[in-house]
Amino acid sequence: MIPIKPAAPETGAPRTPASAALQYLQPGALNLTALPPLSLYIHWPWCVRKCPYCDFNSHESNGPIPEQAYLDALRADLESSLPLIWGRKIHTVFIGGGTPSLMSAAGLERLMSDLRTLLPLDLDAEITMEANPGTFEADKFRQFRESGINRLSIGIQSFNGAHLQALGRIHDAREAIKAVEIAHATFDNFNLDLMYALPRQTLLEARQDIDTALSFAPPHLSLYHLTMEPNTVFAKYPPPLPDDDESADIQDMIFERMAGAGYQHYEVSAYARAGQRARHNLNYWNFGDYLGIGAGAHSKLSFPHRVLRQARYKQPQSFMDAARQGNAVSEEHEITRAEMGFEFMLNALRLSEGFDPNLFGERTGMTINAIDKPLNEAEAKGLITRDFKLIKPTELGQRFLNDLQEMFLGE
Repeated sequence: MIPIKPAAPETGAPRTPASAALQYLQPGALNLTALPPLSLYIHWPWCVRKCPYCDFNSHESNGPIPEQAYLDALRADLESSLPLIWGRKIHTVFIGGGTPSLMSAAGLERLMSDLRTLLPLDLDAEITMEANPGTFEADKFRQFRESGINRLSIGIQSFNGAHLQALGRIHDAREAIKAVEIAHATFDNFNLDLMYALPRQTLLEARQDIDTALSFAPPHLSLYHLTMEPNTVFAKYPPPLPDDDESADIQDMIFERMAGAGYQHYEVSAYARAGQRARHNLNYWNFGDYLGIGAGAHSKLSFPHRVLRQARYKQPQSFMDAARQGNAVSEEHEITRAEMGFEFMLNALRLSEGFDPNLFGERTGMTINAIDKPLNEAEAKGLITRDFKLIKPTELGQRFLNDLQEMFLGE
């Protein structure tokens, strides 16, 4: 079995696929009859230490973090972006990184004040902040809650001290448990990130991690298979990992254990109690829109006849300098018709329950017939089921998701 490569862990910052010259779509203008829901992603680029498996835009804070200067730059970036989203309401906010929980309580209060001043936030907007257990302080997180954060996403990764050390995490097992206890006492809604198929991890150890997490009855769990991403320390110096059969056994255990505990497996790596699905990430997977501000943040913004992608400058200082000058965007391009099918399916196929074919038309401005050829091939191989109401990956398709997604790259 080929391990499933997850999208970005619960950071709210999906990786943007490279352009591809797809052969099965005809050129022409898009025609979006309605704009999709809009989310906001805010990137905090600093962390205490770079983990050896991490390929996100994060930078070790070797000195004092220029918090006020960065918050100034975030506001300037947002102000410059407003003409692209006039009249559109923000339904979810995700503050990711890096380690945004390094931000001071006063800094977070200022950031939330800026957002409320500049943006029409939905009254019940889901507002998530990522947090590292090594940065947890009970009083600080109560202040985060008072400032408007209503959902926490905690990067536990493991409750096993040896595995945490192998992953280069700055917290130990005791701090991991303490962080969950604080989150449980402070927030009604929180997510725990765990990784599996870790260096030298056994099936029993993976089960112990899952059971420890479930003992806290979290509303949401994100469970990711460790992958060796390019340009990371682990890619250069690979640790000893479980083989494919051992990884498959761990995955089977997770599916069984989570179902038995009453969690809905609604996306490849996401499990939730009823009513607790991650609204921000669901917007990504349903090919919704998102404005990304901050160093290295990505945006996907729809207009009636085009869909635009943007990326900000990655280095924090470069981003701050550019934002002050009124344009923090380093790259920008329109998604072509030739790319649209793959871009949509890359996200939507992650949903365990599938999607309505009409959603494809709503979000891409094209008919579902535009991708008939790869849909027929995927169905013939038993990777999807389809009818006029639903397109859904089969269990086989979920197991070999990378292969299924690649079918929509065309020739």
